[in-house]
Amino acid sequence: MTDLNKITIKEAHEGLKNKSFSAHELANHSFQIAAESESVLHAHLILMQDEALKSAQDTDKRVLKGDMLGLLDGIPLSIKDNLNLKGNGTTCSSKILSNYISPYDATVVKKLRENGTIFVGKTNLDEFAMGSSTENSAYGPTSNPWDPDYVPGGSSGGSAAVVSVGSALGSLGSDTGGSIRQPASFCGVVGFKPTYGSVSRFGLIAFASSLDQVGPFARTAEDAKIIYQAISGHDPKDATSLNIERKDINEGSSARIGVVKELMGEGIADNVKVEIERVIKLLEAEGNNVTEVSLPMTKMAISIYYLIAPAECSANLARFDGVRFGLRSGGNTSYEMSENTRAEGFGDEVKRRILLGTYALSAGYYDAYYGQALKARSQVINEFSEVFKEVDYLISPSTPSTAFKFGEKTSNPLEMYMSDLCTIPANLAGIPAISIPTGVDDLGLPYSVQLMSPELTDISLLNFSSYVEKIVGFNNSPTKWRKKP
Repeated sequence: MTDLNKITIKEAHEGLKNKSFSAHELANHSFQIAAESESVLHAHLILMQDEALKSAQDTDKRVLKGDMLGLLDGIPLSIKDNLNLKGNGTTCSSKILSNYISPYDATVVKKLRENGTIFVGKTNLDEFAMGSSTENSAYGPTSNPWDPDYVPGGSSGGSAAVVSVGSALGSLGSDTGGSIRQPASFCGVVGFKPTYGSVSRFGLIAFASSLDQVGPFARTAEDAKIIYQAISGHDPKDATSLNIERKDINEGSSARIGVVKELMGEGIADNVKVEIERVIKLLEAEGNNVTEVSLPMTKMAISIYYLIAPAECSANLARFDGVRFGLRSGGNTSYEMSENTRAEGFGDEVKRRILLGTYALSAGYYDAYYGQALKARSQVINEFSEVFKEVDYLISPSTPSTAFKFGEKTSNPLEMYMSDLCTIPANLAGIPAISIPTGVDDLGLPYSVQLMSPELTDISLLNFSSYVEKIVGFNNSPTKWRKKP
């Protein structure tokens, strides 16, 4: 009998096709794991068992006819709760959208439906994707499957945790400054942020429109590739969607790999550096050419990001005014009603970023702050373009440290923001980046490595990541989640 606890998407597809097990059995196994783990982890906000089992029956009928829809037919996936899934709530883990029901599917959800995907449920996140620990959810935090006393990362902490524990074989998240790669790193799974514009954002509730990107979590880079290929492509409903052919990196016997100097220095924990150096030695032993490269503007990345992202968030979240949809609080005037709605509906971190962004966009300050940040961002893009003339891939830590405990950084927002030190540069440049688990620290918490490549080379990066996975040989699974805290 196939071990469904460690099965990959590719293996599950082969098992379904060969009738080793049914889609109904596979879906039931996901809900069994959810039943065991949700009281500890709180990774899902809703579970969709009735709908999922009906979809599984449809897959099983197609299997009998030899007419499967593709590699994701019958595969249980979960969706981050800032992506619209028709007929279900989409809350963004915020009180202000507590009563909102999605009237349509996000493009990525529609594409998964067309591939026969089974939806397990909607996953928890930091409110409106603003955070690095999933402690900012209005519906309570998610715990890390490797140790429930630790955070799973954020903002897509729920999407990372469900893949780590096995209640879904893959999931979708969104990445604005590292919100896929950072929780993937903390939860010991693969998290992939595609090239900006290569995956439609239609139906994703926006945080920062020039930075947001939908991407997959999975157990392997190969599985992430399967999901990416299903959801990517031009979408006329998304004005930022790219209609450009992908580029490929020559996948010969060796690769040119650049170690980002600025992401191996101050702010990175010593044990994380040691782990990255271990992976680098493994790559060199395989005949790859590894050299140090410098990207000086990465030191400015967090400062640039925390002007651009809050500015765009203040514009995007202006629509939540109590008039059109979502929560509405009382008031004697329309102004008072909007003020009361936002005061009650938004959490502290969301309010903080709206205030920062509104200030940066205000008259007299726009050129000095937001305008300057955009100019600096152009320099970041140019630096990446130049360094990719010399190397094929860049390597760095995914995060400055392994997972931290609940409450450890909540009193100091600036310290929390530093969790995205390694991931933000790729968002500013719009390039693909991936986090791959590589080992565990002395506390049994996962280490990871981040790989980056030029824009539109997503498939090459995913293929190279599969190669790195084989060299590293990491296949540990979390167990502490079974011990209730």
